[in-house]
Amino acid sequence: MRVITGTARGRRLREPEGMAIRPTTDSVKEAIFNTIQFDIEGRRVLDLFAGTGQLGIEALSRGARECVFVDESTAAVKLIRENLETCRLDGTVLQTDAIGYLNQGQIFDLIFLDPPYDTMLVEKALQTVAKSDILTKGGIIVCETRREKALPDMPAPYVLRREKCYGKIKLTLYERQPDA
Repeated sequence: MRVITGTARGRRLREPEGMAIRPTTDSVKEAIFNTIQFDIEGRRVLDLFAGTGQLGIEALSRGARECVFVDESTAAVKLIRENLETCRLDGTVLQTDAIGYLNQGQIFDLIFLDPPYDTMLVEKALQTVAKSDILTKGGIIVCETRREKALPDMPAPYVLRREKCYGKIKLTLYERQPDA
């Protein structure tokens, strides 16, 4: 697991021991960032269910203004802090409940949702983002799920921007319409 490009390019990130945290593969991460490459610089990012922090770290490396990393696991929070230090990047790392954090109402330009598979957390997170209206106009939500996972339609002003499968993984991108 490594940072693909930007200021921390090539830096190796620490990986979790065991399977409590499931890191995004480098090929899926590359697909994500190829899709959103022009939507990162200067943006405020939320890496929810952050795990290793690699999605937020990649965004920071590519010029994101700020990233908040949220995970409820003590081991994950420790790993994120170590990976930020390795990459010489700064971010806000919080050990808290992800859905509860969304209800605080902080505004973001880009939100990564990669919760544990086989839970309803991605649906709950999407519902909370829409209800709390915490995504800026033109903002993007990137969801990583199993290929067969059907995600709900989001209410206006949110629209499905893209859905694509990479092996067993599906990436779903929603956008908050800028003119809404």
